[in-house]
Amino acid sequence: ASLADKIHSQGYKFEKRQFRMFTFSRLLGRMHHQDDSFIFDGPVSLWIASPQTEILESFCSHMARKGRVNVGNTPCRVTALEVPFTEKLENQVTIRTLSPITVYSTLLTPEGKKKTYYYAPTEPEFSKQIEANLAKKAEALGAKKPAPNYQDTKITITPVHVSARNQHIIMFKTTVIKAWSGIYKLTGPTGLLRLAFDTGLGAKNPQGFGMIEKWQRAGKSKADTQGKT
Repeated sequence: ASLADKIHSQGYKFEKRQFRMFTFSRLLGRMHHQDDSFIFDGPVSLWIASPQTEILESFCSHMARKGRVNVGNTPCRVTALEVPFTEKLENQVTIRTLSPITVYSTLLTPEGKKKTYYYAPTEPEFSKQIEANLAKKAEALGAKKPAPNYQDTKITITPVHVSARNQHIIMFKTTVIKAWSGIYKLTGPTGLLRLAFDTGLGAKNPQGFGMIEKWQRAGKSKADTQGKT
């Protein structure tokens, strides 16, 4: 089977869940709205992340060999491939989203119907689910099961610069998804923080949700040309 088939059909298993260990950013670049479209002015960049080097190597090799890619119906030329330097992480880091984070639960209504509830960053469950998600990913990748007190995998995410404008309502295929961009403080063991950068935060990472970067007030970042978080 090809690498793509293995990623999509197998992934990494944790109990009944399958994790496909990669995520990617939204398209980054200078843009403006025109009717129902986004018009990009100049170069556009896309960032991907994964703890599996074979995924990144395969993607870069394919892009370099092909030289062109269609974004929707728009043909684009690949002009550069870049591998950023991996920064050392402390136990606390300020992050910026490169694609919005979605966190949700499926609930039952009094009538017995399923309903999806999307959490906001101000709700405690937002941070709790992100913590649980990272712990499951770590176990799926082969990490030892955490201690009963769960302190070894304690992760917290706290909004720093997040407002109502950071909520995004996204139509993915036939599903409406609520997700949040912005700047957050992420605290926890460095191994899980690195996993957050490599696989994304929250749910639906392989669909382009939850990619993050380290953020500082001064200094260039991947999203700088985008203008907004």
